[in-house]
Amino acid sequence: MYFLQRSLMGVWLIAAGIGSAQAEGALRICAAESELPYSDKDGRGFENRLADILAREMHRTVENIWWQDPRYFVRDQLDRGLCDVVMGVDQGDPRMLTSDPYYRSGYVFIYRPAKGLKVTDWDSPYLRQAKQIAFMPDSPPETMLKKIGRYNDQFNYLQSLVGFKARRNQYVRYDPEKMVNEVVSGNAGLAILWGPQAGRYVKAAGNKLEMHVIPNSQKREDGQPVPFHYSTSIGVRKEDQGLMTEINRALKNREREIQALLKKEGVPQVMEKPESSNKQGKKH
Repeated sequence: MYFLQRSLMGVWLIAAGIGSAQAEGALRICAAESELPYSDKDGRGFENRLADILAREMHRTVENIWWQDPRYFVRDQLDRGLCDVVMGVDQGDPRMLTSDPYYRSGYVFIYRPAKGLKVTDWDSPYLRQAKQIAFMPDSPPETMLKKIGRYNDQFNYLQSLVGFKARRNQYVRYDPEKMVNEVVSGNAGLAILWGPQAGRYVKAAGNKLEMHVIPNSQKREDGQPVPFHYSTSIGVRKEDQGLMTEINRALKNREREIQALLKKEGVPQVMEKPESSNKQGKKH
């Protein structure tokens, strides 16, 4: 995530003739090999399970087309017709056609409970006191940490959290489970993560952690807004309007099952204010 907060996948052939290499009935998913909690090759991600729900509704079977690097799969796989549907994209992503959103969430503060401690916004005193803060680079939290003067003193700690570094083009991955567990263990005083990325691990920690959704109305030092809430959709190629119609229908028909999945996963959800409905930024 970073932005990709992220996370992605799902698809199939439509009668309009798009994707001639597809086998009828296959839901060809642009799926991450190792990007939990979203997706992995063992099907343990919640977006793997979401793809299964949609495939059943559309009377299709899932076929995963795996990717390893989130920077290139849209160009190298989706746009070239090797796969057809991407789960977990920002609503309005300009690279593709996006569905009606199936959830809206936000970034969260994660910390160990203590008497009198509440971290609810960027003015909370604990943000200045916490010795080590786990967060993803190139994200809204990084922007705000720079604003409040807590970015530079976290740089070395951030490098210690790197969980994977690709040989090609230096793709770096940070493991959200590790970052949440840094707070559980007490090695970090605070984690600031995309809620759907963290929910599974915060839930697993039980009463050892508190999680608070960050308010959406934030501003950078120059006064420009920094969104912290985003709506999540499913993406297809821009010309696949027929397929998108099917996806929206499936999302509506399976809404209760999808919401049950998100609740079980621990994904925090927020309501969208009507005046901000057409204002989408990017998570990463």
